[in-house]
Amino acid sequence: MIGRIPSRVKSKAMIGFARRFLDLAGGYWSEKDRWGVRLLAVLLGILTMGMVVVPILLNLWSERFFNALEQRSMDQFMVMIAAVCGIIAFNIANTLGHLWVKRQLQLGWRQWLTAKMLDGWLTRGRQHQITYMDGDHDNPDGRIAEDIRIATESAIELALSFSYCVLLLISFTSILWTLSGTLEVSVGVTVIPVPGYLLYIALAYAALGTTIALIMGQPLVKAANRRQGYEADFRFGLAEVRENAQPIALLHGESGERGRLTGLFAGVRQGWHIQTHALANMMMFSASYSVLTTAFPILVTAPRYISGAITLGVLMQTAQAFQQTVQALSWPIDNLARAAEWKASVERVLGLHDALEQLDREIGGEGTERILVERTDDAHSLTFTGVSITEPGGELVLKPFSTEILPGQRVLITGDPPAAIRLFRALARVWPWGGGRIALPAHTRVFFMPERPYLPRASLRAVLAYPVDGVTVSDVKAVAALNRVGLNHLIPQLDEVAPWNEALAVTEKQRLNFARLLVRRPDWVFMENTTDALDPASEEAMLRLLDEELPHATVMSIGDHEALERHHHRKLILERANGAVRVVEGTCHRSGVTEFSDPAM
Repeated sequence: MIGRIPSRVKSKAMIGFARRFLDLAGGYWSEKDRWGVRLLAVLLGILTMGMVVVPILLNLWSERFFNALEQRSMDQFMVMIAAVCGIIAFNIANTLGHLWVKRQLQLGWRQWLTAKMLDGWLTRGRQHQITYMDGDHDNPDGRIAEDIRIATESAIELALSFSYCVLLLISFTSILWTLSGTLEVSVGVTVIPVPGYLLYIALAYAALGTTIALIMGQPLVKAANRRQGYEADFRFGLAEVRENAQPIALLHGESGERGRLTGLFAGVRQGWHIQTHALANMMMFSASYSVLTTAFPILVTAPRYISGAITLGVLMQTAQAFQQTVQALSWPIDNLARAAEWKASVERVLGLHDALEQLDREIGGEGTERILVERTDDAHSLTFTGVSITEPGGELVLKPFSTEILPGQRVLITGDPPAAIRLFRALARVWPWGGGRIALPAHTRVFFMPERPYLPRASLRAVLAYPVDGVTVSDVKAVAALNRVGLNHLIPQLDEVAPWNEALAVTEKQRLNFARLLVRRPDWVFMENTTDALDPASEEAMLRLLDEELPHATVMSIGDHEALERHHHRKLILERANGAVRVVEGTCHRSGVTEFSDPAM
């Protein structure tokens, strides 16, 4: 049988968890614009103290107000009305100021941490590479958009509510001690005076309530974490459908997608029911606890009023002081659900951050050889030296090979598609797994053309210029490029913002790929099946365009179309044998092939 985890171990785990969160997100309070942030934090602390002043003033007001009622004094009654109006005005001003400063800090912290996570995720192809890693980092979009929001907003909310309760406890502990008087307890013939006895009762009452609530609320942490995971999976499924709306429509796959999304929502429903069950147990206790907290202090204090030892005003003041003390001590009960949600979100953000750091360590060569891609002044051609490609787990995909591609040459890569795609990604510096060195000349313009180009939701001019600013593309250049690739019907929409990825057909996207090429006019071009959706005549037109418009560019193409050979000088054939792929070279339109030298042999 597995015993309970000792509280000392749990405490160390919580301290370690808090330290990891502060290591990740604490820089906001000490780095950029730290003095402005700290000034806002100090102001927020002062305004939080102002919020504690309000219940203290109301406690003092309560004594005088109920004494005025008991004495039937109209003059004192009118004074108390004026006093409560002043308290209300102060509370409104303080609350509005507190809200504004708090939200400024919440937004600033979220913006800072979002920028930090985006820097780690959207850099050097990490957003692509991380998908090949094991670990808890699924749905990075949800973690960045939603979990960072909860992690930062709730952290400030929890810290403020905790600070408020501590200040409230300090303030009303002394008030309750003073108002309690001394209770004389007879033990045989001995009379024992117990000063401030109501404070002890309040402490015992709150401790008992908190203990019960913590025991009953334990399942909330796991339930909140599980539900957020289900919600993230459902959001990701919806995003996939939105991003692939056109192919789903063309294949009439709506029924299948509905079934898949319904299955994902079944997980959301399951998470909801689990959390509801956990909340029901918690609410059952808190509903009775909150009512009892209102009545209990009056019941405890009433005998002193009935005996004439205190006035009605003191009775009500004492009851309020008792309630405020218990409220301060009940912070764990009131914030258990929010703390559970916050912890679950922080764990998801930390999971993504840890995965990105692990990826950086792996790609940095920690204990494993990686493909080195360099742009150097010494290189005058594209050289592959002992280049091998593996899967992230280490399985060999492409055996080591060496070759040189001279400026102006056009090389076709055919054969094993997975190995060809990984070689293409290695050239683009987004597939580091493997070994060897790839060298490109420095100060040359390189352009990668994926099979399906990314078309952001922006103006067509910005799409043509991507990833640089659209203002760099003049009307003359844009019109000429669109005309040249047969997309002249899109010229009137040059500055129109639209979902081009959904609006354009696959063939139009591939033509737009060549339009981008004409706009950029690079020295080195790497193409990945960029004409596979075109009919033979259109494919020939695009390849001829490449020959005519960029006659001196060096080109490497991936593809198995026969028409491609007519536009290339050399051919690299990727042949699979014994689970791995070797590279052999052949001349386009020639039958002879020559195997590459293997530097590892």
